Amino acid sequence: MKKTVWIILALALIAGSVAGVAGYRMWYDRKAPNFQGCTDLYIYPWMDPNTVCDTILAKAGVRSAASLKRVFKDVETLQTGHYRIDSTLTSMYVARMLHKGWQTPVNLTLSGSIRTPGILARKIGAQMLADSAQVASFLFSDDSLSAYGIKSQMLFTMVIPDTYQMMWTASVREIMDRFVKERNAWWTPERVQAARAQGLSPQEASTLASIVDGETRYVPEQPAVAAVYLNRLHIGMKLQADPTVAFCFGYQPRRILNSHLAVDSPYNTYKYAGLPPGPISCPPKSCLEAVLHPASHNYLYFCADPSFNGSHRFAATYSEHLANARAFQRALTARQKSL
Repeated sequence: MKKTVWIILALALIAGSVAGVAGYRMWYDRKAPNFQGCTDLYIYPWMDPNTVCDTILAKAGVRSAASLKRVFKDVETLQTGHYRIDSTLTSMYVARMLHKGWQTPVNLTLSGSIRTPGILARKIGAQMLADSAQVASFLFSDDSLSAYGIKSQMLFTMVIPDTYQMMWTASVREIMDRFVKERNAWWTPERVQAARAQGLSPQEASTLASIVDGETRYVPEQPAVAAVYLNRLHIGMKLQADPTVAFCFGYQPRRILNSHLAVDSPYNTYKYAGLPPGPISCPPKSCLEAVLHPASHNYLYFCADPSFNGSHRFAATYSEHLANARAFQRALTARQKSL
């Protein structure tokens, strides 16, 4: 009798221990934070649960590998996307997050020089799931852009360089929709009126801003450069902007020579008066603001400063401009000889 009792007690103890372990595991999987630090996880369409589990184990500072493996054992499908795993999350939450597609937005940043649709496509493709070829196919298609009421030469009027939060899995169309939404929000009635005060539409302001962007990245000087071109426009003078000629040659020439100025293109502002058909780059906000709020002066010319500090010398007359140009050329020649 006593032996039977001891056997029953032993079995009860074992069962209790097993139940206790199972209960603890269940509690840990569902309630205990199982990660250290913060990890960004990207799940591509070809990745399976085992691959993702191994990736998390390698990157996310997992406290209990057994806990993560337990919950992933029952996961059959995962949603492509970008997810953030932080130190507050449990194994079960992470498994559910990836299964149900509870994504974390990414920052899509457009910065630096964006002179061609190809460069824009590469910047987007480097940061989003959509690859650059997909993006380029959309950007170079008048059929795609017709949905926005524009043709390819007006592409850069759609995009204002900035940082955009959106889902990593966004389609090219969704990305462009977001750009247009933010562009429309930026062009407030006050900014539209500021453009009109300069005799420009928002699209024309973007075109002129792209020329300013091609001339200088020195933000404090951009309003003065914008004013030079506005002064030329207002008196019917050709813009004679070197960046527009560089655009005609795919920005290949390192220097614009007299031979380049003869190119027959509507973008050649030495040959044709007025603004070119569209922006020659994706102008940043500083250049747009410079066009909307230009400096007040009567200058019609400018050239690089002989100090090579990135600034320019401005002139109201051509004779003054020639003197400035000669000073810069002398400084350039001396600099080249010293190299």
